[in-house]
Amino acid sequence: GDCIEFNTKYPDCKVDEPKYIGDGDCDEGKYNTKECGWDGGDCIEINKYPDCKVDKPSRIGDGYCNGDEYNTEECGWDGGDCIEFNKKYPHCKVDYPYLIGVDGFCDGGEHNSEACGWDGGDCIEFNTKYPDCKVDYPSWIG
Repeated sequence: GDCIEFNTKYPDCKVDEPKYIGDGDCDEGKYNTKECGWDGGDCIEINKYPDCKVDKPSRIGDGYCNGDEYNTEECGWDGGDCIEFNKKYPHCKVDYPYLIGVDGFCDGGEHNSEACGWDGGDCIEFNTKYPDCKVDYPSWIG
């Protein structure tokens, strides 16, 4: 069954939990080795950025622009996921850039700023209707 397939594919891979190989999450240490197929392919993207140190390596290049330490030169601008975002909003610094202008809800804080395009346009109606209202969750108003 599963063990025969695993041992055939990765004969020199010695890990405690073979089920983690190829599960979609990059597991570091002895999982992320040539013998284990770079964690069954899960670590290929993050291995392109050896100076990138993040909590969840599988978020690199996952199709979503993640903020903070992921959107850095060392991490290849989140494995390329943040390149378009950074071009469009070069001064927008938020934790969840992938929410800018995609959910139809006006997110507060830094999302609702000129630098972030008023949450990618999601806050224009709110800001027009309530120009002096500064709240964390504008979508809860009205």
